[in-house]
Amino acid sequence: MIGTFWLVLGGCGTAVFAAVQVATADTGDVPVGVGYLGVSLAFGLTVLTGVYALGHLSGGHFNPAVTIGAAIAGRLPWSKAPVYIVSQVLGGLVAGALILVVASGKAGFEATGHMAANGYGSNSPDGYGLLSALIIEVVLTAIFIWVILGATDRRAPAGFAPLAIGLTLTLIHLISIPITNTSVNPARSTAVAFFNGDGAVGQLWLFWVAPILGALIAGALYGPLFGERVKIASAPGDRV
Repeated sequence: MIGTFWLVLGGCGTAVFAAVQVATADTGDVPVGVGYLGVSLAFGLTVLTGVYALGHLSGGHFNPAVTIGAAIAGRLPWSKAPVYIVSQVLGGLVAGALILVVASGKAGFEATGHMAANGYGSNSPDGYGLLSALIIEVVLTAIFIWVILGATDRRAPAGFAPLAIGLTLTLIHLISIPITNTSVNPARSTAVAFFNGDGAVGQLWLFWVAPILGALIAGALYGPLFGERVKIASAPGDRV
């Protein structure tokens, strides 16, 4: 819950407060916001720091798709998944509410359409349609889960998983912010959709279905594609 709160506050908070700003100069308004790059880094940094801080306690999921992918891959008992998912959604909603409260302190702020919600069609930052949104969210979520499973595999170098995960999420945002505002995380999408309005709630289904589908694909294929191959060598018990 704390990790997802941090993810939404850091990522969506950056998008709401700092993505687009202007400073008045002698020559007119000059953009000084962090833009897509800054928002991408914000999401990556929150996951990186959150996993280092909390990964040893809970696995550092912060995302229902990660929980489902881990369960499919045999990394997490299915009995624990509902508690993880409910906690993630609640943590995200608390962060979304906090962003709204803080943003409302600025004169002229209008929450409708300005809460970093995900969307397609008219709600896509660059006008991408439903099919494009579905494809990119499924593919990027699957890749994200593969990276997480690979970085936390017992064969991987110890201690570097948060770096790989955070940098991957940064790259994912660089790719897909123009398409859907980047979800790959149903809890992140839910966290701001209800505060954003402007059709975001009606499109929220896609940002549950697509990431979960991507997680199912990644979790089911990780073992067959990347799992250890064990055979009996010269002596019983030798692993190759």
